[in-house]
Amino acid sequence: MNKLDSLFIGLMSGTSLDGIDAVLAKIGSEGDATLIGALSKPFTPELRKALLDLQAPGPNELHREKQAGNALAIEYAKVVQDLLNQKNLNATEISAIGAHGQTIRHQANLANHLAYTHQTLNPALLAELTGIDVIADFRSRDLAAGGHGAPLVPAFHAQQFATDQNIAVLNLGGIANLTLLPKDGEVKGFDCGPGNMLMDAWVADQQGHPFDENGTWASQGKVNQALLSRMLTDSFFAKAPPKSTGRDDFHLEWLQKQIGSDNINSEDVQATLLQLTVDSALQALEGYAPQTQTLVICGGGARNTALLDLFKTKAEALFKNSLEIVTSDVLGIDPQLVEGLAFAWLAWAHKEKRPANLPAVTGAKGPRILGACYPA
Repeated sequence: MNKLDSLFIGLMSGTSLDGIDAVLAKIGSEGDATLIGALSKPFTPELRKALLDLQAPGPNELHREKQAGNALAIEYAKVVQDLLNQKNLNATEISAIGAHGQTIRHQANLANHLAYTHQTLNPALLAELTGIDVIADFRSRDLAAGGHGAPLVPAFHAQQFATDQNIAVLNLGGIANLTLLPKDGEVKGFDCGPGNMLMDAWVADQQGHPFDENGTWASQGKVNQALLSRMLTDSFFAKAPPKSTGRDDFHLEWLQKQIGSDNINSEDVQATLLQLTVDSALQALEGYAPQTQTLVICGGGARNTALLDLFKTKAEALFKNSLEIVTSDVLGIDPQLVEGLAFAWLAWAHKEKRPANLPAVTGAKGPRILGACYPA
């Protein structure tokens, strides 16, 4: 390894609440990141339930949140140790851990410095357990500067994926977010709507499964156009960027309200949610970057074959066969690991005292150094 290179670990547990992705990255002096190791670990049923229950107000909330933050730090530490063992490394060889934590509230639209976002985690405990500096709480500094604190990955996407073509990156996590990388012009990005979140919530409610593997159940249904139209009238879709969203806006109760008293087959609801993810993302792309030549899809949703097939079919009609759709695999990064790699990069940026937000993306007053450091 070049003496100017450093090793960082990125830890990501996203809004899908499926588990932890840990990424070991070598990052050069200019921020070029190379993935050199990774592993994923599902949440235990107990931790997943604790984190899911915190997505809505409930009794003894403060105590439960702190306990969940401790439990998450313990699980993060186990994954870090497994990753170090896998690569035969010591904690002293890692410059820092970038740990996102688990978002349980995101209220970015409140005015007069009342906006906030909260990712549960005990980063001090994580630093204690791993013996590695931990950088956490990446969103708050951007919110303090008037931004949404999200999405944060566009700066990394620009570093990693920009070319001499018009590129867009679509991250399909629980929420879907777009990064626009024009060959000439300013990098932009925004949350464009639900990714896997509503589909996961519906299949869990109706069938008891955490997700609809490969979109198999959705493929058995038919799109209900009336339901799709109602969902697309939600005010979020009409908002101009910068904008962000999360479980505060899109959740099972929201979906049930949209269904109302209509008697819709459950598999048809799932098919309609699949269509909602595709339509909202591609309409946003058409509206803000119609010149896009390649759409790179990453995130857990990139493994949903029915979702990808629908994206390609819809894009052919909407973009007249001018849009190529690929997953980040073709760029050498497993789609599931892109966000983990991004948080390793965000930890590097913090250590280098480099601003890592993009005001054109988040709406912040200017560039800011993100994160808070918990020394080992």
